[in-house]
Amino acid sequence: MKIFDLSLYLVTDSEGFDESDFLRKVDQALEGGVTILQLREKNKSGREYYELARKVKELAYARRVPLIIDDRADVALAVDAAGVHLVADDLPVERARALLGQGKIIGATAKTVDAAVAAQAAGADYLGVGAIYPTATKVKTVLTSVDTLAAICRAVSIPAAAIGGLNAQNIGVLRGSGAAGVCVVSAIMRSPDPGASARLLRARINGLLRP
Repeated sequence: MKIFDLSLYLVTDSEGFDESDFLRKVDQALEGGVTILQLREKNKSGREYYELARKVKELAYARRVPLIIDDRADVALAVDAAGVHLVADDLPVERARALLGQGKIIGATAKTVDAAVAAQAAGADYLGVGAIYPTATKVKTVLTSVDTLAAICRAVSIPAAAIGGLNAQNIGVLRGSGAAGVCVVSAIMRSPDPGASARLLRARINGLLRP
């Protein structure tokens, strides 16, 4: 049985950092209470992605935090990560499952109820839903309302985490949505103190997303 906690889901952003600074920020965030970690690298070669994933996995596993690889099932397989996160134009969920096996975590992005239901049927273990707010990252986003998030949570039995411009000041908008967690990028990666930011987010998330 796969057990994982989506409550504070960090999606990394290495842009503008050298590798040592990036790894230090990730480690501080993990120490601060991140519960699941996604390594997202849109512009690295497969070899570069693999080499960085090996180093990030060491940090994550030292803290007993699952490492999810964005987009690349091959990199997830190569470093024996906990799983992979897929969007619509990535490898289909069912093919990723065939590659990675039943024991790995597969997440899928869903912006509509139909997409969420289809991802669950294909074998996804959790959903990322958003963007709830405009995001400062360079990943292309389409806004998703909290009402749609709530409808998705009602329509599927797998957990969903909200993503997109979320931070300690605005996550109250998710109250009552049914979301199992909050995905953040800039709220931690662009913080001068990632550990403190993670602790603050954990404190505000506790109780917020529970029925």
